[in-house]
Order: sequence, then C-alpha cells, then structure tokens
Amino acid sequence: MKIALISSNKDGLLDAARTLEAESHSIIAVEGSNGRIRAIAEQEQPDLLLIEVQHPCTEVLSQVEYITMQYPGMAVILLSANQTPAFLLEAMRAGVREVLPLLVAPVALMTAVSRVAAKLTGGQSKSAAKILAFMSCKGGSGATFLATNLGYQLAETRKVLLIDLNLQFGDALSFLHDGTPLSTIANIAQDIRRLDASFLAACTVRITDNYSVLAAPEDPSDAVKVKPAHIDSILNLAAAQYDFVVIDMARAIDPVSIRALDHAYRVFPVLQAGLPYVRNAKKLMDIFTALGYPKEKTELIVNRFEKRSEIGIEDIRRLVGSACIHTVPNSYKDVIASINQGDPLIKVARSNTVSRILSDFTNALNPRQEATRGFFGKLLRRA
Repeated sequence: MKIALISSNKDGLLDAARTLEAESHSIIAVEGSNGRIRAIAEQEQPDLLLIEVQHPCTEVLSQVEYITMQYPGMAVILLSANQTPAFLLEAMRAGVREVLPLLVAPVALMTAVSRVAAKLTGGQSKSAAKILAFMSCKGGSGATFLATNLGYQLAETRKVLLIDLNLQFGDALSFLHDGTPLSTIANIAQDIRRLDASFLAACTVRITDNYSVLAAPEDPSDAVKVKPAHIDSILNLAAAQYDFVVIDMARAIDPVSIRALDHAYRVFPVLQAGLPYVRNAKKLMDIFTALGYPKEKTELIVNRFEKRSEIGIEDIRRLVGSACIHTVPNSYKDVIASINQGDPLIKVARSNTVSRILSDFTNALNPRQEATRGFFGKLLRRA
C-alpha cells in the first residue's frame, strides 16, 4: 500500500517510515507543515495519508474534508494529542478514518494501517468467525433481545460468543442468565496483557456448552477502562476462538463503538415503526456512510412490525434511503415472558413466530456462504 507520511517531527517521521516499510508498504515521508496536505494528496495519490496534526487543526480538517470528497478511495489517519470527543467527532465528519495518539506505539500504528489496507482491498478477516453487531436506533427497539436470542440459537450447532458493549448500562446477560458475572469486559481491559484464549474464556459466563457471554461492567464508571485498542485485541482473539461473535452495541457512536463496527461483518440497526426510531435510523445510516462502510454491510431490522402500522415499510424506506430492510413480527406476550424469566424465547415458546424466524435463520447460516440478497435473505420477510 502506498502511504504518505506528513509530519514536522523528523525523528518521529523516520521511525514511522521504518515501521511501515518493514511491513512492505511503499512510503513517502514528507517533513513539513500541514499546509502541504492537499498538494501532496493530489501529486502523490497515496492510498493512505498519515498526518501528524499540530494545533490549531481547523485548516487540517478543512483540507482532509476536501481530499476525502475528491478522492473517496484515499484513507486518512491523523496523529494528534487531542483525543477529546469533540475533536474526534469533527475528524469523523471530515472523513478521517482513525485518530491515533501523537506518541502511538508501533504495534498500534501497524494495526491501524492494516485495517485500512484490508478495507481498501476488500479483505475480510482470515478467521472463520463472522462478527454480527446489533444496535438500537432508540431505547426499547429490541436489539438486545434479538442479539441474545440469535446467539442462543446459533449456539445449538456453533460456538458463539456474545459481547455486551453497552458499557454503562448493558444487561444482555440478564436475558439469558439470572446470575452476576464474576468478570466482565472491564476486567479484561484492566489486564489486557494477560489476554489469551484461556483468560478470555475465564472472563465469560457460560450459558450452554457452545454459548458464552462477555458481560458489560457491573459498575457504569468502569466503562472508561475499555479503550478502542482493547476492542481490537478482544475481537481478533474471539474471531479465532468462536464461529460467531455477536455484539450487543450501545446506542452511541464513539471511538470504542466505531472500532467494534469496523470489525463487524454485518451491522443490524434495530428500530420500530415509529417516527423517532426512523429518524435515528437515518442518522445512523448517514454516519455509516461517512465511515466508509459499504452499503451491504448494514441491514435494518424493523422489530415488532405490524402490517397495519401507521408508518409502513415504504415510508421508512423513503426516510432512510435504499437500505436493506427486514421485519420481525410483534409477539409481545411471549417475548416479555422470555425477558422476565431470563430464558431464551425458544425455551419459553418454541412454536412462536419469532422463534421460528430465528431458527430458520440460524439453520441457513454458513461461514462459507456470502449473502447476495442481504444477510437475512429470505428468512425474515423482506419489505
């Protein structure tokens, strides 16, 4: 991959160049100010611009936004001491792929560049696992229910890990188990150097022989202990140990959630047929577009759908665009019984329509199969 490095720090520039050249990348190292970013992009046409940002950064983001609009195939990574949420959001809006610390470790730099290279080449993870991310468009959408129950049914024949990434208020474990976890994802983050297959397994709650849950922190304040780099390490290891990794996402877009979404094979925003849900779905779809995700990566699920709903599927399609949309029927009585009992729906009501839909879906899943009509294919009723 052709990479242009731009930095006013000569020593740092040379160190980064040596690190990336060792990975067989073609490097153009430019020592100088950020005022040359646009000219370098136009002259060199690199696959990746790696830019050290000095304050103030308004001019840099303005140039980056122009570059990402004019050259959509060119990725941009910033190195900056500013890691505030406001700056990260501005950078994302400008089309920046990632913002790394100014004094980034070589391994973290190589990992970030490898992610860009995989995206540019259309590469998928070499592991057998498929990572599926479920995200509520609004509270009460039913994403946690769908994620936990899909994982349970997948685990009848496959090895599955569910990760609760709702770090402050996650309760995915309670949908399947009535106990308190001895360890959570925060414990892994605190001791990330110990992370291996045994440590990961020891930190999970085992629901069945094939189904485990890595719970969210019990104390909401522990959420800050989980960093984007931890997500990389956990998902890379999990993808090598399990057949499927199901992620129950928080309803937020931040560096941690973006890192998890980057790893996902499919992202399923879950909504209901109400205007607040649809508006939030539209915002999510716009963010995913800004992040450079291909259209086929995201598929909407309209949960608790009723044909006589005031807002129909065509209304949703007009608001959110040409996304793939699936529906799951309303089955409130059995679903709420399942949630209250802490048991999967298939154990509470195996003949329920939602249970049958999820059963058909899991039976059709195949790690070697590439979806051509959308990941849910014919199994969920296409709008």
